[in-house]
Amino acid sequence: MSLGVAVDLGTANTVTYVRGRGVVVDEPSAIAINRRDGGIVAVGTAAKQMQGRTPGHLEVLCPLEDGTVANLIACEKMLRVFLRRVSERRWWRPRVVVCVPSRATELGRHAVQEAAEFAGARKPVHLIEEPVAAAIGTGMPIGSALGNLVVDVGGGTTEVAVLSLGGVVASASVRIAGNHFDQAIMAFCRKEYGLGIGQGTAEYVKSRYVCAWPLRKEGCVDIRGVDQATGSPKTITVSTVELREAIEEPVSGICDAVRDTLEATPPELVADASNQGLVLTGGGALLLGLDRRFAYELGFPVRVAREPRHSVVRGAAAYLETF
Repeated sequence: MSLGVAVDLGTANTVTYVRGRGVVVDEPSAIAINRRDGGIVAVGTAAKQMQGRTPGHLEVLCPLEDGTVANLIACEKMLRVFLRRVSERRWWRPRVVVCVPSRATELGRHAVQEAAEFAGARKPVHLIEEPVAAAIGTGMPIGSALGNLVVDVGGGTTEVAVLSLGGVVASASVRIAGNHFDQAIMAFCRKEYGLGIGQGTAEYVKSRYVCAWPLRKEGCVDIRGVDQATGSPKTITVSTVELREAIEEPVSGICDAVRDTLEATPPELVADASNQGLVLTGGGALLLGLDRRFAYELGFPVRVAREPRHSVVRGAAAYLETF
């Protein structure tokens, strides 16, 4: 009769998987709060749409930063709403598994457990490292003696891990991920064209026009924002080549993290990983051309997991079934 719930508590999105029902919640990790009485105004997609548009008495908070809980109270309130959405009977306390970064500190892990318990989860709240969950969710044979290389590009952090015999042999967690691509585009527009744009616009441009690998036919895109000098509306035309150069620094940072992880891995497992190939998961894996860029930089096959945004939570759900 227990309700089993797996939660991928991400910087950008929170994904919730319920045993027997699949993915039930996949919404931005955001909450809008009324400053006057502390009441919850909106959570998830509705709160994200309010960002940058709220009056003085409303505040939109993103409780997680770079994969860690930055605001415990806001995180607990957000999780409580999400858990209520998946539970048909409010009096049940679900058994919950939450994903955490591989390099999360004990304080960070405790904060996640505490937030989930305050939100209504049954004690104890179980934790699973994100790269392990991602590998399980993609169907990688991590229980074998072969080396398996997985890269989970999330919203706030990128998790790199080599797994073998059911455990992590070498790993790296860097604070470079999807949100940093958005910030790089915003900084480029501001520096090169004096144009101010919001994160929503940067995210739209990234998902539609930015490619980490040269295109067969390069093009241009119009970006609308605010002139930093005059404050008036302004539209600029930017080439896809310029946009690729804008995200070069964060992309290179992720490539360096993969190389560092491979350097700390035994040669036999590196050989296995090069034969089997690298698996990309997470929302950042949807960036166009990222798989081809990694294949060029590392010299071995790279594939994007099926439904990469849900790989981590599906792996956590599989782990939940072992209880």
